[in-house]
Amino acid sequence: MEQILQKIQPAVIIIFMAGNLLEVGLRLQVSEARRAIRDVRFVLVSLLWCFVLGPALAVLLTKIIPLDEPYALGLLLLALSPCSPALPAMMRRSGGSLAYMSAFMMVAFAGTVVLMPIMVPWLATGFTADAWTIAKPLLFFIVVPLIIGLIIRRFSETFAEKLAPIVRKVAGLDTLLLGVVLLWLYRAEIFGAVGTYAIGTELLYYAVLGVAAYFLGFGFSYDQKAPMVLGTCTRNVGPALTTSLAVVGAPRGAIAMCAVASFLGAILSGYTAAAVLKRFCAPPAASTSDRGYTEDAHPHERSNYEWS
Repeated sequence: MEQILQKIQPAVIIIFMAGNLLEVGLRLQVSEARRAIRDVRFVLVSLLWCFVLGPALAVLLTKIIPLDEPYALGLLLLALSPCSPALPAMMRRSGGSLAYMSAFMMVAFAGTVVLMPIMVPWLATGFTADAWTIAKPLLFFIVVPLIIGLIIRRFSETFAEKLAPIVRKVAGLDTLLLGVVLLWLYRAEIFGAVGTYAIGTELLYYAVLGVAAYFLGFGFSYDQKAPMVLGTCTRNVGPALTTSLAVVGAPRGAIAMCAVASFLGAILSGYTAAAVLKRFCAPPAASTSDRGYTEDAHPHERSNYEWS
C-alpha cells in the first residue's frame, strides 16, 4: 500500500494545487479586485503582513521555542504561503468586502510566486533547493490554473459558473485523498509531533497573526480588516508542500507540518477566525453593496462566493 501511495502522491498534490487555484480563477471577480488594488495603503499593509511580519514571526517562534529542525523548516515554508484558497467561503461567514478579499488573494498569491523562491533559500538555512526548483511548481500549479480560470470567466461568466462547482467537487475529493495519503505516508512524523511543541507552535502562529492583523489595522474599516485577518491566519498549503518535496531527502518532519497545516492552517484557524469576527467584530448593520454572499444580497451574487 505504501508503494502505491508514494506513486500517486505527486499527482494528488498537483490536482490539489491546480484544482483549488482553477476554482479561484473561475470565481474571482477581477473587476471587484481592481477597485481595492487602487488602495495603495491596503496593498502595502497586506504585503507587509504576508511577506515581512508573517515570516518574521515564524523565525522568532523557531528561535524562542525548542522545535526540532524539520518542524521549524515546515513552519518557515508555511509562513511564506499565506491565504487559503478557501478564503471566499470564510468571508461569507464573517462579512467584509468582496473587493478587498479579491485584492488580498491576488496580492498573496502573486507574492508567493515571486517571493517564495527568493526567501526560502535565505530564511531556511540548510535547505538546498535553488530558486528555480522552488519557482517551477508555483508557476505551473498556481499561476497557470489561476490564469486559465480568469480567462474562462472573462470570456463566459455563465460557463465559469457552471464549471466551478465541478472543479470544486473534484478538488474536494482530491483534498480528502491527499489527507489520507499524507496521513499514512508521514504518520510517524505527524503523530511524533503530538507531545512536542510543533502543533502548539503552529496554532500559536496563526492566532498571533490573526489577532495582530485585526488590532493593528489602524484606520482600516471592517470590510478591509476581515480579508486581511482571514488571509494572514490561514495558509495556502500547496506551495509549502511542493517546496518541501522539491528536494530529494527533504526532512519528513517539514512535510508533516504541511500536512497538519492542511487542517489547522487552512480550515480550523480560518473558520474559527471567521466565526469570531462575525460574532464580536462585524458591524451590526453592515452594508451589502459589495458583499455577494450575505443573506440580503442578490441570489446570483451569493452563488459566486458560496465556496466550501
